[in-house]
Amino acid sequence: MKKSVLVGLFASLLLSVSAQAADKLKMGVVVKIGGIPWFNAMEAGIKSESAKRGIDAWMVGPTAADPALQVRAIEDLIAQKVDIIGVVPNDARVLEPVLKRAQEAGIKVIVHESPGQKYADWDFELVDASQHGVNHMKALAACMKEQGKYAVYVGSLTVPLHITWSDSAINYQKQHYPNMQLVGDKFGVGESLDDSVRTTNDLMAKYPDLKGVLAFGSQGPIGAIKGGYIWNPMVAGEVFVRIADMMHKGEKITDGMTIEGMGKVQVDAQQHTILGNATESLDKQNLPKLVKMGL
Repeated sequence: MKKSVLVGLFASLLLSVSAQAADKLKMGVVVKIGGIPWFNAMEAGIKSESAKRGIDAWMVGPTAADPALQVRAIEDLIAQKVDIIGVVPNDARVLEPVLKRAQEAGIKVIVHESPGQKYADWDFELVDASQHGVNHMKALAACMKEQGKYAVYVGSLTVPLHITWSDSAINYQKQHYPNMQLVGDKFGVGESLDDSVRTTNDLMAKYPDLKGVLAFGSQGPIGAIKGGYIWNPMVAGEVFVRIADMMHKGEKITDGMTIEGMGKVQVDAQQHTILGNATESLDKQNLPKLVKMGL
């Protein structure tokens, strides 16, 4: 009798452990490029938050900022039958077919830095895109004393969020700083330090009176920054996991709720966008903290 009771208890324990393992959330996050400080910090956030929550989450960093490599990585995650795929897209449109396949396979999709992304369950942003651009233009105008020629760099001409930031900044300049002039068009070099340096040298040769560069991108020109605003990529990594956990548990994401790392959020259910307000200033007071993170 005792043996049968013990066997029964042991079997129940095995079933319980098996059920918990089967229910453990599996999530892969595909970023723009691996091995650079920005996404190293994001990976640290993903790892720390997933460990806290008992989630199996990891980051996939392609060897180059190439949308085709992101497609390949997402296809691999679909084959692994993960529960949720996170993406920081290099090219929103190129990813549409593979994200569609992910959703058709029953996989939830969370994106970051890609508002309006098709075939995504949620896009989350740590700052209002238009205001982010305006804030940068105000800082640039102050540095340039509101006059002179300037250039604009974005990570890529196919990253919707960077285009929104830069367009917002340029429009604000035209409305408020008529003595400033944009040279050329937007330059898609902000994900490469080498390309940013090369472009800057070319522009200085062509425009000897160039007075400023407004740069968006994870690698942009880092040598002579006068100021700016970023969000913390480690926090973004944590938020990827927090939102995934909420979705996996069936918790509703609603307008006005507070999500750790984002603050009080604005939620647009029709556009599938979660908008927070959490930027950090690139100034002398804050730089030691960012440098410690490798940013």
